[in-house]
Amino acid sequence: MSEAPTATEQSLGELVAAASRDMSVLVRSEIELAKLELSSEVRKAAVGGGALGGAAVFGIFGLVMGSFAAAYGFAELVPIWAGFLIVMGIYLFFAAIFALVGRSAMKKLGPPQRTVRTAKDTVAALKNRDKGTKNATPAG
Repeated sequence: MSEAPTATEQSLGELVAAASRDMSVLVRSEIELAKLELSSEVRKAAVGGGALGGAAVFGIFGLVMGSFAAAYGFAELVPIWAGFLIVMGIYLFFAAIFALVGRSAMKKLGPPQRTVRTAKDTVAALKNRDKGTKNATPAG
């Protein structure tokens, strides 16, 4: 004779539905956490990328000015080339500053640490839960 299930007991279908719902909530939470962490990293990357872009622009300006200075210097052998070389030096100085700022910002980038940690914790918890259910199943 089988007894009717009490209010505290759940059917297998209810347990599967609850587990599926809980897993869905867990996955959504992990994705939301990853989005938050990555948006912070994207901002850092944008600053670093902008600084490196600035370094490239000023580097090109320096190259153009250096080219004009060399052309005037060799063509006429007059002091005007010295002025162009000074301007080129100023542009290259700013390019170096932007490159150092950009490199510093890029070094600060890292993986989303909280997301990685919680994902590992979730996997470990699921493995431990699976071990507990395998040991709790009756043999026979």
